[in-house]
Amino acid sequence: MNIPYLSNRKSYDDAAELIALFGDNAGYEAAARADRSRDRGNFIHFCHWRQIERMIVLLTHDGPLGTIH
Repeated sequence: MNIPYLSNRKSYDDAAELIALFGDNAGYEAAARADRSRDRGNFIHFCHWRQIERMIVLLTHDGPLGTIH
């Protein structure tokens, strides 16, 4: 899995907020927000929420990801 690129602290804050509000369904909420943004033609927010969706997966994973040295 590729580690998502976060351009600023707001991306992490958005992911953490969704996890706090929606728990296990936070990824679905991020995907829904991305879909709504795409439907409105706002591709910047679409990409933002897709990235948040990926970040939520990483933040909620229990074990280490990637190469361990």
